[in-house]
Amino acid sequence: MSYLEGKKILVTGATGFVGRNLIRELRNRGLDLLTPTRKDYDLMVQGEVRRMFRELKPEVVFHLAGKVGGILANKESPAEFFYNNILLNTMVIHEAYLSGVEKLITLIGGCSYPAGAPSPISEDQLFNGYPQPESAPYSLAKAMSVVQAQAYRKQYGFNAIVLVPGNLYGPYDNFDLESSHVIPALIRKFHEARKKGLKKVTVWGSGKPVRDFIYVEDACKVIVRAAEIYNEPDIINVSSGKGISIAELVDLVAEVVGFDGEIVWDRSKPDGQMIKIFDVKRMEAKLGKFNFVSLKEGLRKTYQWYLENLG
Repeated sequence: MSYLEGKKILVTGATGFVGRNLIRELRNRGLDLLTPTRKDYDLMVQGEVRRMFRELKPEVVFHLAGKVGGILANKESPAEFFYNNILLNTMVIHEAYLSGVEKLITLIGGCSYPAGAPSPISEDQLFNGYPQPESAPYSLAKAMSVVQAQAYRKQYGFNAIVLVPGNLYGPYDNFDLESSHVIPALIRKFHEARKKGLKKVTVWGSGKPVRDFIYVEDACKVIVRAAEIYNEPDIINVSSGKGISIAELVDLVAEVVGFDGEIVWDRSKPDGQMIKIFDVKRMEAKLGKFNFVSLKEGLRKTYQWYLENLG
């Protein structure tokens, strides 16, 4: 019997990218969920956060709510990304503890690791340097969740765990060209170019950086496993542990979408960290082995979802 069976489970950020996919995974397991939205409770207001816990009385919390976006969005609104995330996370974890929640599971981004962290990036690298400057306000605000979770565990015995997904992609992602991450942006660019009969598509950077991607449905399986069996203070990377260059990724997305025109690289745009692959030995040791879909299959599933939800 799973630890989660029969529990009152709250998911914050239920309408977000990870939230929608996690809810589907949890419901497929027959679990009943509490999925309030911002209309129900404004998590930027402490009284509202407190009211949410008082009224809903959850036993387990998946805290996924936050302000997220790509490099461009982070560069344009660094104060908003910092303020929203550090305030929201601080209050949710604090009020969850005060209300008697049994267990809280939350996520931070792989961008919280230092910009110069050697790959594959192990979990003990988290505070060994400054994150990538373009998204550092967001990254450091999220990293404070680790500090808070470990402090509350040490002082109060509060069972809060923090997971670090790699570069997520899949259904319900943000496909807005101004604020999306690399895979949804590429899917939309190539799809629109193919539909319009364009002969070339311009993409950012040099194509040299290497990244580690994980299909969101696979990540959600790992998150649920951690909720079921993991009860320790150490963070855990959740990713494939496999790297692919952005140039190879671009070719793969173009193939999946069916765009066969020219690809032009805009080298005036930033590459970001050159190599970022995540060490997944702790994930496999603590949570077991997982059979993840291949990147190509994940891209096919993501593009199919995009086509079905264009409206």
